[in-house]
This record gives sequence, C-alpha cells and structure tokens, in this order.
Amino acid sequence: MIIGTVKEIKNKEFRVGLTPSSVKEYINHGHQVQVESGAGLGSGFTDEDYVQAGAKIIKSAAEVWKTSEMIVKVKEPLESEFPHLREGLILYTYLHLAANEALTHALISSKTQSIAYETITLEDGSLPCLKPMSEVAGRLGAIEGAKYLEKPFGGSGVLVSGVPGVEPAKACIIGAGVVGESALKMLVGLGADVTILDINLKKLTYLDDIYGNRIKTVYSSQDNIERIVKQSDLVVSAVLLPGAKAPKLIKRAYYKDMRPGSVIVDVAIDQGGSTEVAKATYHDNPTYEVDGIIHYSVANMPGAVPRTSTIALNNATLKYGLMIADYGLDIAIGRSNALKQGVNVYHGQCTCQGVCEAFELPFLSI
Repeated sequence: MIIGTVKEIKNKEFRVGLTPSSVKEYINHGHQVQVESGAGLGSGFTDEDYVQAGAKIIKSAAEVWKTSEMIVKVKEPLESEFPHLREGLILYTYLHLAANEALTHALISSKTQSIAYETITLEDGSLPCLKPMSEVAGRLGAIEGAKYLEKPFGGSGVLVSGVPGVEPAKACIIGAGVVGESALKMLVGLGADVTILDINLKKLTYLDDIYGNRIKTVYSSQDNIERIVKQSDLVVSAVLLPGAKAPKLIKRAYYKDMRPGSVIVDVAIDQGGSTEVAKATYHDNPTYEVDGIIHYSVANMPGAVPRTSTIALNNATLKYGLMIADYGLDIAIGRSNALKQGVNVYHGQCTCQGVCEAFELPFLSI
C-alpha cells in the first residue's frame, strides 16, 4: 500500500502523522511511504530523517493526497483539504465528527473510508489511540490552568500551590478518565487543593486509595458540580462521551458566584466543549473571558508539545495503521473489533452511533 502523510495546516499545529521510526516499520512490512516536504519539522524531524528511514519526499501536499492509498494525519481535514477527499482513499486520523457537521458530510459524500483514532475501542472500553493525547492534554491542562490564574493573563492572581501561611488554589476536575487522572497527578504535584468528580464510584475509590487525604472525591451529580465549580479557582473539564458531543455540564449561571479571574480549562472542546459558552481557541490566542471567568479551550492542546505528542501518538496508532496497510481495511476490521469501532464513515455511510445521533444520519452497522 502507498502510505502518505502531509503537513498539518490547522493553526499552530506542529505534530505530524508519522515519525521516521513509523516510516521504517511500514517499509519493513513492504509498503511505500511518501511525506510532504517539511511535514515533520514542527516535531523536530527533517526531510533527511524521513529519507534515511526510506520515505520519498514530495514537494506538494496535493500530490501526496492524490497518489496515496492511505493518508495518516493527526488532525481532521480542514475545509481547504476537502477537495482531496475521494472514493477509495483511506483516511486515518483524529476526526471528532460529532462536533463537525461539515466534515462529516464531506467524508460521506466523497465516500472516503474514515477511521478515527478516538473511537478505536478495546473490549474493556478503553481508547488506546486517544489515551496518549489525553495524557498529554490532562497534564498540560493543569499547567496551563495554573499559568492563566496569574494576573498578567487575566487570572485572579492565585498561586496554584499557595505558600506557607496562604492556602493553595482550589481546583476541581470533572471526569476521572485518562484526562482527569492525568490532570489530577499534575495538580496534586503542584500542591493544589483538588476535588475530582465522576459517576464511576469504582474509579473514585481507586483514586482515593492512591491519593488518600491529599484529594477529595465526589460523585458527579449536577448539584455537586454546581457547588464545587462555584468554590473553585481552577476547573478542568475532562468529560468524554466517546464519539458523541460533550455534555454542557458547566452552566453560565454558575459564573456569578465564582471568584472573578477563575479559570476553566475545557479539554472537552474537541467534542464541542462542556460549558454553555464553549468555543474553540488556538495556541496564539488561547483564552477568552465570559462574565469575568477565563476560558482556555484550545482544541489541539497536545500540539503545543509536538515532539512528545507525535512520538506518543505514533506509539499507539502504528499497530492499527500497519493492520490496515497489511490486510486492507475490510480484512483488518474483520480481524480487529477494536479497529472496526474506529470506522466512522464506510462507503459513504455513517458508522459511528454518536455522530449519527448528532446530525440525525442513518446508522450503518458494519
């Protein structure tokens, strides 16, 4: 199979779909790999690194799209890339379709075979290709939240750790999945006064056993969310409904009772965001203010640390990409139910229940 990767064109996105190490693996399996010139520079990989790995360097993205049988990316195609979509092309990347109706229809109408990293699902319900970026986003969310509490960034001027004689920031994390647990690890390390909420009592018990009295665990009812958000200097929203829109758990009505300059880091923004005023931002202008509350909602947070993120992502996605390349998509999804769950558009039909529900599309079971 001819595998291609192109430079990401999303604003301030520096990751790349394939590392030189992954290129070597595809080539060792008998495939050809072509890389747009400069695609890896943001992650610290030169064209020469790819050439040494066995890839062919192509000057234009359009040529890579046109001549590849499978495109491996990081982020979803933007509107300017829609003309490259075509029947027979396999697209392997993050898609987050439930928050992007235009892309959903573009993939369906073009009949592009579309596999979303974020919905590849193991038997235990875990998301192996989402996990590494969730780990990055959770850690980064805690760090960015602590930074934007600083007064020069519009924050309330609270030091997340406090100092002797002054209490630390009150932080709450909504959702105890991979993002939430990663944010918790960072915020506890920074010395914040942390409360984590989830509906999974087994997970809360697990976290309580690990952290003991260094954290508070609370069941995630709407009443508890309201009470704790109002008390918090920093809120990290880590809610996730795989493949579906994020629920709007943080209401604008809560803001009037929060300290002005408090910060909400909305890691759920890729799936539409979890506040009533959610809108995606970019690394060059990452925050906006509503009713005195600072919102950090960068939709590609891991893109800020592309070297770490690209390598971590490839560690997770390479296995399934090789499966597609080695066997073809139809045989691959027959062999791997996890990969089958990643297929969002198949021969012009929507195959992800959450996306179908979001846009009232007919669902095709494969």
